[in-house]
Amino acid sequence: MLFNLISSLDKKLSFSSVAAHCDIPCKIYDPISAQIAVLTMIRMVDLLEELGAKESLTLNDQAQFSRLVAEKEQHGFKVKEEIRVIWGDYIKQPQLDQFPELHQLTHSIMLVASKAKQNIDKDATLDLLDKVNRFAEIFWLSKGLTTYKAISPYPPAQELIYPKLDK
Repeated sequence: MLFNLISSLDKKLSFSSVAAHCDIPCKIYDPISAQIAVLTMIRMVDLLEELGAKESLTLNDQAQFSRLVAEKEQHGFKVKEEIRVIWGDYIKQPQLDQFPELHQLTHSIMLVASKAKQNIDKDATLDLLDKVNRFAEIFWLSKGLTTYKAISPYPPAQELIYPKLDK
């Protein structure tokens, strides 16, 4: 009802359209979501390889296989989405000037994420993690924070880039 009322008013009064560079300029960006999504992809590949090592798959194993592949695909999409949002909404000319590799790195993340989605390929997921970690490092450096590396506290126990928050 309210929508119809506003639409009617808009037709008569021709409200001006407004737009912003971002959906909601909240300024809350963090590459950790992309990093965790890559870890999930790596873990799914590990579990898929465990299933692949079996001589035959039960019906439950086959169902598990389907779920693992679906999760790997979903998290591959999430990696791309999280990186795209930071690249498109946060990265501006000053960051590009400071880190000229950003366009190529972002494009490379998109390509490798697609490869990791299309295949059950541990090397592709590890390559993706390296690239996303580099992106995270650049992100935090662009905010004036130093970073450190640490092994994630859960499987697949891979190295991640974290910001040092104690200045």
